[in-house]
Amino acid sequence: MPATKFICPTGQKIEISKCLQKCPYSKRCMFLPTLRAVAASLNRNIEQPTVTELLSGTMETFLRKTTDYAVDPIKQLYALHGSAVHTLNENHVDENMLSEQRLSDEITSGKFDLYGKILDKENTLGDYKITSSYKLMKALGFYKVDVPTGEVYKTGSKKGQPKTKKEWRTDGVKHILDWAIQLNYYRILLEERGYKVNRMEIQALCRDFNLRIATERNITSPIYLIHINKISDHWIKLYMKTKAKRLQKALETGKTSHICSDKERWQDRKCKDYCVVAEKCPYGKQFKQTLIKIA
Repeated sequence: MPATKFICPTGQKIEISKCLQKCPYSKRCMFLPTLRAVAASLNRNIEQPTVTELLSGTMETFLRKTTDYAVDPIKQLYALHGSAVHTLNENHVDENMLSEQRLSDEITSGKFDLYGKILDKENTLGDYKITSSYKLMKALGFYKVDVPTGEVYKTGSKKGQPKTKKEWRTDGVKHILDWAIQLNYYRILLEERGYKVNRMEIQALCRDFNLRIATERNITSPIYLIHINKISDHWIKLYMKTKAKRLQKALETGKTSHICSDKERWQDRKCKDYCVVAEKCPYGKQFKQTLIKIA
């Protein structure tokens, strides 16, 4: 089921249709056309579970499909930014490229962003991402280490201990598994139709690049290209088939015991701030109640 309510800046919830007809407050939180665009982006009539839906936790996707829920339209603006970037690029696709085409198989369906000669290289599969400097830092494998300065503390509790300074390293683990699975499944869908994929790339746009926090995370450019390696077709198919079966069983029985994994919950950051159905999830409700008690 789609989202049925907006969460106002006051915290109150209002039916989306009523909000679009007339704001209950003296002044709207944003332009009416923007609110209409947000509302339209929430309604996707795709019966078969998509690749991105299967990459989310089974509980989250199940609740989004079967329950009414409310969303903060301001938080949905980033999704609109992503759609705008897609539209901008789609208007400049030439005869050597394919763009925004939905493909499907017996397991799932997915719409790839770009394919073709998009980097002056033939047969490249590309995907746009608008993301935060934190997620980009993790995706690029950036991390800090303590490096000795050659000096020691001369006073205080650390007297005699060596001084260190923080330095960035760029050879860390790249946390891009979901992006890699997504692009590899698109690759499989293309190859099953006779298209050859020689290369896969993410074009990541940092949405908070102009803030100091981005610099503190070693993000020095608004755009990064991130190479995606090929993953075994057998593993990808097995993983997605397992997720699809879990979701299908949940939809058929009207319930599921598959709480989102720690990775799918972003170590609970998603439950705290980003999951629109957290209040309907057994884990999400308990987690939020714990936060209230701590506060």
